[in-house]
Amino acid sequence: MMVMAGMSDPTKQPRLKSLKDQAQRLQTEVVALVFAYRDRRTPWYAKAWTGLVLMYALSPIDLIPDFIPVLGYLDDLILIPAGIALALKMIPSVVMAEAREKALRVAGAGGGMGK
Repeated sequence: MMVMAGMSDPTKQPRLKSLKDQAQRLQTEVVALVFAYRDRRTPWYAKAWTGLVLMYALSPIDLIPDFIPVLGYLDDLILIPAGIALALKMIPSVVMAEAREKALRVAGAGGGMGK
């Protein structure tokens, strides 16, 4: 199939939308983690892990520098999502549900969540 100059390939549109949706969900989860981190019902070990993950995600320092081809981005693509997934398992589900609701309200109010 030939794509004319200036026109995008229609087969790539759903994939791009899917990536944008996943990025938005990840962003909402990070904001929810911040709310859960601040909740008094979150156990100390979950707060410690969540704090480390959030600091690493926001830090300009990487375990593997980004200028190293392929390996430099693996920490961003694997370590951060894995750390977030582990933090989500440590935090009580009731606390995370309330934190997600708060994060969605912030996103709906246009609170700087990519809008």
